[in-house]
Amino acid sequence: MDRMLVVVFDNESKAYEGKKALLQLDGEGSISVYAYAVLAKHADGTATVKQGDDSGPIGTLLGTSFGSLIGLLGGPVGLAIGATAGVAAGGAADLYNAGIGEDFIDDVTKVLTANKVAMVAEIEEDWTTPVDTRMEAIGGRVFRRALADVEHTIHEENVAAMKADLAQMKAEHAKAHADRKAKLEEKVNQLDSKIQAQLQKAKERREATERQAQAKVRVLKEKAAVAKAKAS
Repeated sequence: MDRMLVVVFDNESKAYEGKKALLQLDGEGSISVYAYAVLAKHADGTATVKQGDDSGPIGTLLGTSFGSLIGLLGGPVGLAIGATAGVAAGGAADLYNAGIGEDFIDDVTKVLTANKVAMVAEIEEDWTTPVDTRMEAIGGRVFRRALADVEHTIHEENVAAMKADLAQMKAEHAKAHADRKAKLEEKVNQLDSKIQAQLQKAKERREATERQAQAKVRVLKEKAAVAKAKAS
């Protein structure tokens, strides 16, 4: 099962130790790691992605559910990307893109307080014991959430509701007097613009999801090839 994983540590050293353990589990075949980052929370409410040339198999965070999660954990003050990160995230991140519930973000942010450091990852795991055992031994507090497709249903319902409002406004516009027509026309145009923006957002999300799925397939194929080579 594909999951988002957040493990909160007391300091950066422990978080890097957690990342190392996660990659060891990947190497052992216990899990598959698609992307990972170390996120440090500062006293002023900002967060920094502590990430060098090891941005994970998926690479860039922008436009992915993983990138959206990083942005959300950065908090309302904003996300400060470290000088060595080489990635962009946070600006357009939201729950829709992340594909996880608001309760998950709340649970993590209550623990990811000032001067705490989190190891964030997108993984595939069949059971939780390997990750939990390694992370708890290092002193990490583990949060995980399965990636869901519920955001697509929410989006469709939202667009359908706006289209219903648009149809009603257009019907009123057709019957309205001249002085009312101008105001209704403005509202119609505004709502139509919002619908088009939602449709464009859905298109971009689908394209990002497809790219992410293709990247995951490549990761799994590469791991299978390495395993085959070792066995031969």
